[in-house]
Amino acid sequence: MHWLLFVLLTVLSWGAYGPTLHSGQAGFGDSERQLRSLLCVGGAYFLVAVLVPLAVLGMKGQLAGFTSKGITLSTFAGVLGALGAVGIIWSFKSGGKPNVVMPLVFAGAPVVTIIVSSLLHPPTRGLASINLKFYAGVVLAAVGAYLILANKPE
Repeated sequence: MHWLLFVLLTVLSWGAYGPTLHSGQAGFGDSERQLRSLLCVGGAYFLVAVLVPLAVLGMKGQLAGFTSKGITLSTFAGVLGALGAVGIIWSFKSGGKPNVVMPLVFAGAPVVTIIVSSLLHPPTRGLASINLKFYAGVVLAAVGAYLILANKPE
């Protein structure tokens, strides 16, 4: 169950991401604050997602063993993550606020995750075998996002 600790790390990190990013953008105070903020996010990605694994893999002597499939799909996943950051940054630039943008992202992303996961790794009994509770979950995610947005603190 150690994986739940990493889930908690992600929930806490991503939950604080939007408001912290929005405050960081405001800290730049100029017309290019969104691009400056994106550059800082990219620098942080480099520090955490490039230097840390390089150091750990290097210490373990595991820098070999990369495959083209692993490289391609993992790089594409990284691009998707970075595009998500761009989308959030530009939504703030366009007037979105963290207490609106982030609930929409966090309500919509799990639905997309399930759809993409089902396409990449189809259920063993086919897509038609998906339980109706799944569809209820999609509806509840949408209702939850609505309730959060309709009743958000001002």
